[in-house]
Amino acid sequence: MERESMEFDVVIVGGGPSGLAAAIRLRQLSAEKGTDLSVCVIEKGSELGAHTLSGAVLEPRALNELIPDWKEQGAPLNTPVGDDRFLFLTGRRAIRLMTPPSMHNEGNYVVSLGNVVRWLGSQAEALGVEIFPGFAAAEVLYDENGAVRGVATGDMGVGKEGEPTANFTPGVELLARQTIFAEGCRGSLTKTLLGRFDLRNGVDPQTYGIGIKELWEVDPAKHVPGLVMHSVGWPLDSETYGGSFIYHLENNQVAAGLVVGLDYKNPYVSPFEAFQQFKTHPSVRPLFEGGRRIAYGARALSEGGWQSIPKLTFPGGLLIGDTAGFLNMPKIKGSHTAMKSGMVAAEAVYEALSGEASGPVEVTAYPERLKQSWLWQELYLARNVRPSFHWGLWAGIAYSALDVYVLRGHAPWTLRNHSDHDQLRKASESKPIAYPKPDGKVSFDRLSSVFISNTNHEENQPVHLQLKDPSVPVAVNLALYDAPEQRYCPAGVYEIVTDDAGQSPRLQINAQNCVHCKTCDIKDPTQNINWVVPEGGGGPNYPNM
Repeated sequence: MERESMEFDVVIVGGGPSGLAAAIRLRQLSAEKGTDLSVCVIEKGSELGAHTLSGAVLEPRALNELIPDWKEQGAPLNTPVGDDRFLFLTGRRAIRLMTPPSMHNEGNYVVSLGNVVRWLGSQAEALGVEIFPGFAAAEVLYDENGAVRGVATGDMGVGKEGEPTANFTPGVELLARQTIFAEGCRGSLTKTLLGRFDLRNGVDPQTYGIGIKELWEVDPAKHVPGLVMHSVGWPLDSETYGGSFIYHLENNQVAAGLVVGLDYKNPYVSPFEAFQQFKTHPSVRPLFEGGRRIAYGARALSEGGWQSIPKLTFPGGLLIGDTAGFLNMPKIKGSHTAMKSGMVAAEAVYEALSGEASGPVEVTAYPERLKQSWLWQELYLARNVRPSFHWGLWAGIAYSALDVYVLRGHAPWTLRNHSDHDQLRKASESKPIAYPKPDGKVSFDRLSSVFISNTNHEENQPVHLQLKDPSVPVAVNLALYDAPEQRYCPAGVYEIVTDDAGQSPRLQINAQNCVHCKTCDIKDPTQNINWVVPEGGGGPNYPNM
């Protein structure tokens, strides 16, 4: 069966904040200029917002520019930040510190980013954008000159061994004059583009964190709408970068989570169990006691900042949002920068497509426009804070104070980033970490957590977590690092199992548990795991996250 094809002026891969902002801006420009630019957005989640996971405190700067009357249009920004608190935790105490300037949230909103994305989708559709949720872009298409000419969605109804089943349906080719990749952190197609066009040449490696998040309904007496609390310290040790967040939304709901930098060194670190332990702290546990856990999820985030931004354009396409790495880590925000990158890209793409060229072009005006925007300046001034924590918590705090309060981001140097996957020490050189067992009241295990993420995959399909060399998990990861994939995965995807005699260990991959966080693709010490898209519509279905 041959693949059908559809043609558009612009195809956008990913229906998150950056992709939808780009789509909206393209159609706004089309209406302003009296043209009819066709724009398509494809999203691998079952619906817009199904795979969207963020804290989230939203800075509305980009939204103000994109849709100035968003309040009148019913945008779900319902809870203004009312109070900022920044704490240092020890095992028993919570010490309040001065909130860093980058973390001041006056004028910002505590939101469900998934619901914001759903609303942005409705705005895009009203402008004439065609949105196809449940379709995973599985392949980049190239023309005879090597330029990107679109993407193809994955085949449906393929069995575990790669054979077509009775339900087989071939993917669809979505062809475009310009393809915008807005896949989010560690995009699977973006990885192939980075290699094919050597987009990382001359820039630092991207670095990442993993964010674990839960949504709770708490006792109304304990709920403080608009309260934003961050902490550093316990339960992480001083050599591991990370921190917690607790955000009070509307309707007695609280979003809580922990972000752990994936440059951690001890192979026994378990970000999931560290988050469960965090909720047992004497200053934290009372908030959740008597409450109800509603949702759970996890997602990697790009932490590298300014010095890790790759070349953004190539013939026929470009990168926007977190797939390019526009998160401002010291601010702990990326939605506003993601949206701004999409808007700037849309303006450059519209201008390029309005010219005489008929074939794929490289929109070199996009990075030049970005460098003139507030986004570029914001990331430049914040560039040295995150990499300073590679020296440890206390050195990072000391340097960051110097950088922020004295140098104000204008240091005559730029600190370097290092790849996360090669930071692990051997297990023999590391101390195991004894995390407490979950109590089922405030702390929980992985499988019960995955259950409330509403994760689902068609079982009879090829495993989307591919091993380049099947021998490596036992011969290298287990032998040298005590199989860290069992701990860094927040969904119980990876297990070392043995035969009845307790011999012949092997790696078992429970792919149906995968919440699409991409941590395995990032942290595997030999880069042996390759995350590719499963069938469209699979994965988590996050409500209000």
